[in-house]
Amino acid sequence: MHGDARTSAVFAGLDRVRSWQEGFYRDVHAHPELSHQEHRTASLVAARLRQWGYRVHEGVGGTGVVGVLARGQGPTVLLRADMDGLPVREETGLSYASMRTGEDGTPVMHACGHDVHVSCLLGAAQLLSGASGQWQGTVVVLFQPAEEASDGAQAMVADGLGELVGRPEVVLGQHVLPMRAGRVGTNAGPTLAAAQSMRVVVHGRGAHGSMPQSAVDPVVLAALIVVRLQTVVAREIAPDEPAVLTVGSVRAGTGSNSIPDRAEIALNIRAFSEQTRVQVVEAVERVVRAECWASNAPREPSFELFGRFPVTDNDASATRRVAEAFTGFFGEGAGALGRWSASEDFSHLAEAFGAPYTYWGLGGIDPQLWDRAEREGRVEQEVPVNHSAVFAPVVQPTLTTGTQALVVAALAWL
Repeated sequence: MHGDARTSAVFAGLDRVRSWQEGFYRDVHAHPELSHQEHRTASLVAARLRQWGYRVHEGVGGTGVVGVLARGQGPTVLLRADMDGLPVREETGLSYASMRTGEDGTPVMHACGHDVHVSCLLGAAQLLSGASGQWQGTVVVLFQPAEEASDGAQAMVADGLGELVGRPEVVLGQHVLPMRAGRVGTNAGPTLAAAQSMRVVVHGRGAHGSMPQSAVDPVVLAALIVVRLQTVVAREIAPDEPAVLTVGSVRAGTGSNSIPDRAEIALNIRAFSEQTRVQVVEAVERVVRAECWASNAPREPSFELFGRFPVTDNDASATRRVAEAFTGFFGEGAGALGRWSASEDFSHLAEAFGAPYTYWGLGGIDPQLWDRAEREGRVEQEVPVNHSAVFAPVVQPTLTTGTQALVVAALAWL
């Protein structure tokens, strides 16, 4: 690690952060909460921020928490972390694995690393508070609910976020990813994809399983649709234009000897431009309608769009500033992130202020696991990814690197 005297002075408090941060992380990991239910996590965050002198606003956008720390004249820098978990049953085998369920009994896990984000931002908040003589300006630390539901950022904006903190000069954030722990990566321009989820219902005519001639089988219809949808990206989108179409759920019927009268397909679309997103959505509707016609479906299909995320399009100037700061501090641990087809609602926060933003990647994979998989050419097969039941960022150096990254990026403005 490198850095100037000011950075070194701020990181003199790292031992104080480590004294609680790893235990805090394990506790939050063991107690995940679904979108809009992050009451416990928000309460823990608010209590610590108050200890460190932040002016704290709770309940922003439902369960969001905002801490503000002003130290004289200077720019306002907003740092963001998300707090919600996912409806996934954990299979990591960790001693601190989640055994929790949501309010409706759904299993819950921090399968996307938001527990890392919360822990790192709290660590950065303490470091900046403890070394406030090393910087001037205003630090805003924002803990957002419901990123997975795609509406948490917008809820905080609608609840008066701008009136609470004013306009920041820059909005900064990070996400732990399946990269080697200890590394950070930046990317200017489109970095995370726009996402659009869709629920499709197709209709058939039910009958006894022994009399298929009396039915219009929606199970077969749904199967044909799923297969045909695999050609949309492969045959309708240019090879140099990234896009993903994933069918995540197909549901129909309740028994083995009855043909149902409807089937439901849930799918997800990712693209790095609005034009491509619209093109894929229109292709899905065309394919579904055509297959329904070919199967002689008695009713038109229905389409419901939901869960839309914007493209995360990092500001070039802000990204260059952060990248230079990362290179100066992390050395070879800093590099290029490239494009990822995952999606985020982070940019809604910056766009609401009309502020530039940049969002970088943080490695969370055990270096030994990563190095072995890379050496054997089996990274895709061996390295768990976000939303997997076995995704478990290694505690260190992930937490320290993520904490340092937030501070180094903030100090590039403060």
